[in-house]
Amino acid sequence: MTILGPLLMAATIIIPIYLATQNNEIKNVAILDETGIFIEKFKDSDNLKFHYLTSDIDSAKNTFHSSGDYALVYIPKTEVTLPTNAIIYAENTVNINLQSYVKNVMGRHIESLKLQARLHELQTDKKEPVPVDDILRSIKTSIDINTLKIGEDGQESKSYTEINMALGMFSGILIYFFIFMFGAQVMRGVIEEKTSRIVEVIISSVKPFQLMMGKIIGVGMVGLTQFLLWVVLTFGIVTIVISTISPKDINKTATEQMLKRNEAISPVAADALLAQESKPQEGANKVIEAIQSVDFPVMIGSFLFFFLVGYLMYAALFAAIGGAVDSESDTQQFMLPITIPLILSIIMAQVIIQDPDGAVAFWFSIIPLTSPVVMMIRIPFGVPYFQVILSMVLLLLGFLGATWLAAKIYRTGILMYGKKVSYKELWKWIRLRER
Repeated sequence: MTILGPLLMAATIIIPIYLATQNNEIKNVAILDETGIFIEKFKDSDNLKFHYLTSDIDSAKNTFHSSGDYALVYIPKTEVTLPTNAIIYAENTVNINLQSYVKNVMGRHIESLKLQARLHELQTDKKEPVPVDDILRSIKTSIDINTLKIGEDGQESKSYTEINMALGMFSGILIYFFIFMFGAQVMRGVIEEKTSRIVEVIISSVKPFQLMMGKIIGVGMVGLTQFLLWVVLTFGIVTIVISTISPKDINKTATEQMLKRNEAISPVAADALLAQESKPQEGANKVIEAIQSVDFPVMIGSFLFFFLVGYLMYAALFAAIGGAVDSESDTQQFMLPITIPLILSIIMAQVIIQDPDGAVAFWFSIIPLTSPVVMMIRIPFGVPYFQVILSMVLLLLGFLGATWLAAKIYRTGILMYGKKVSYKELWKWIRLRER
């Protein structure tokens, strides 16, 4: 491990950087700008290539699937004010990089136009100098980007990238900690039975493989029960708290409260106050819509599968380590190679979230050692069914292979005492035929 350890740790740093630099997939993005303000304002980058459409939005949406474009950015025409909103159409959830780029380009250009108009106004009026802070405050612009998914049948559905990112990261990290926590429990349980010599009595009644699987499944059921209790109790607490809060108190605005207290308020001040209050209300409505858009049955079902099968696979390997050593201090040299794929999955999470449909995300969600975490990160963004099924099948095969490998080590190592086990010794145990 003196040599292997640094190599594995270096790999967790080098591999993500290498894969991130190799992700050079070019995405073509169509721009339909009805205002004409942003023509040639979107510049091509290493991964994004922009081209402009002159057709109407209905024609652009009808030909979107056959165009080969990654996304369609639609900037609708406004009658009075400068455009501050855009719609991005795509087959799947649009990655956060494209949203941020479109928002930055539109925001900077609108602010530049506002600044030019404001300076021209000041030069024309020739009034007293206006503080710079007031000018900056007057030109500040907030761009609202809405993302819509277009199905093969032309049906549109709203997508929420930020919610998908949060949900994916939360699910992936939860599986990561559950596998580590309950897998370590299996390993410590095996070591405890081995050091106390209780295992010698137990295997007189059951086979070593049955003992190993009994411990793995038992701890797994404990983890599943704990997770279900968390879901039920959290849902109950949230429901009770929401039901105890009066809806009138929630919807009552500051203006209504001031009028109820008979406080004087001018019409202009009331309009300004209502305008300020409408923004948080719109934000709250968007959050509610985003939460309602989540397919919770699919998320919970996928979580249960990838948690259980991923746990069973890793728990078998943890049990093999526990059966091969005499104390917990001897497990370190065997733990690192097993845990590196899990650690790498969390490290790559940022790259996967930025491009959930890319090649890196695909392969990491297919390989059994990383798929429990990575696939749960991808599922909120929408994953083709064949990829999910392929990932599940390969994960089941990985579980069977890990169980077979662990059983070979566990069967021999469970009765070995007082000997420091090496990788060479483990290889002999794996090759040893059962009589």
